Amino acid sequence: MAACRSSFCCGSGPLNEDNARFLLLALFIVLYLLCGAAVFSALEQPKEREAKARWAQRFELFSQRFNLSENDLNDFLRNYEEANGAGIRVDTVRPRWDFAGAFYFVGTVVSTIGFGMTTPATIGGKIFLMFYGLLGCAATILFFNLFLERVITVIAVALKSCHERRHNNAALPPNGQRPSGGGAGKGQDLAGWKPSVYCVMLILGAAAVLVSCCASLMYSAAEDWDYLDSLYFCFVAFSTIGFGDMVSSQRVVYEGHATAAYRLGNFVFIVTGVCCIYSLFNVISIVIKQVLNWLLGRLEAPCLCCLPSRGHHTHRRNVVAPGHLRARRHPSIEMDAINDSETDAGRRMSGEMISMRDFLAANKVNLAIMQKQLSEMAIGHPRQSGSRQNGFSGGVGALGIMNNRLAETSVDR
Repeated sequence: MAACRSSFCCGSGPLNEDNARFLLLALFIVLYLLCGAAVFSALEQPKEREAKARWAQRFELFSQRFNLSENDLNDFLRNYEEANGAGIRVDTVRPRWDFAGAFYFVGTVVSTIGFGMTTPATIGGKIFLMFYGLLGCAATILFFNLFLERVITVIAVALKSCHERRHNNAALPPNGQRPSGGGAGKGQDLAGWKPSVYCVMLILGAAAVLVSCCASLMYSAAEDWDYLDSLYFCFVAFSTIGFGDMVSSQRVVYEGHATAAYRLGNFVFIVTGVCCIYSLFNVISIVIKQVLNWLLGRLEAPCLCCLPSRGHHTHRRNVVAPGHLRARRHPSIEMDAINDSETDAGRRMSGEMISMRDFLAANKVNLAIMQKQLSEMAIGHPRQSGSRQNGFSGGVGALGIMNNRLAETSVDR
């Protein structure tokens, strides 16, 4: 038992820190799925049984009234389901495959929302969708990543401005006059300041809620939905879940509303909402990883005595750190390349976030990291956790960008 525990802590065995975090997250997801299934089954199953009983009663009454056999009526309903899949509805809806309808469809494809109310029926359409979605989804994900970078940059600028204002107010003496030589002290006091990841998450959450509430007002007025149903649609659409049970902008004409203006507003809200929720999900994923690191630290606590070489770092970052101010306790390929890309003195206003040049450099570094990991795994020598920085230097894509810009949890936070 002791040997197994030591292998877990030191990362010398098969269950190193990376694998332990992966298994812990997998266990959490499985438990989360089981709890969610239990809750939804308890909430929705009685409603399903009632609807099934009502439908059976209506089916029997209809067949008796019009003297139709069950087989004939079932065949008719199957034909209607086939027509429904092709876009034929009982109520009048706008054409699905005119240019406007097709544009709405490709928007749901590249954004990965995929409502499902419109799907290609021809072989040519299905084949074209495979190639079209491959490039379109990749380009849209890149757009979301660039949006994420710029949103966090704006948040960092705003937080730094507020911090400077509070610092200046606190530094003023009672007579209200600034002491001579205060500029140097101000620079020293603000040199190590970094905005907290939790502040970033809170601001992104507030932005997502604000966009969803405003969009829900528009949808409830235009689509005659309840406000809660509109909020539900906003979350399903903005998170790209896209069930398709509720889809906006499907009528031919909206009475009392400017149809063109409403469709433009629908497009703007969906794009803005998806960007906000995508950014929020990435920040939340960082916080989840921090919690996993904390749990792993608690599990490793009894074995720290056998790891004198790793040291005991009681002060760890929990902030968005400027690249030139990061402490490089454990240099590695990941942090070396990224820190080298951040030495531009005038790369941005705030000095905290990555520029476009650094964004591209980070993507190259992420690719190099992935190639390095693949080669190490192929030859049977996985990278050791000792070469990493607080367990957060890895990651590819948006998660890699966030990991290298949002600092990790500190023990004494």
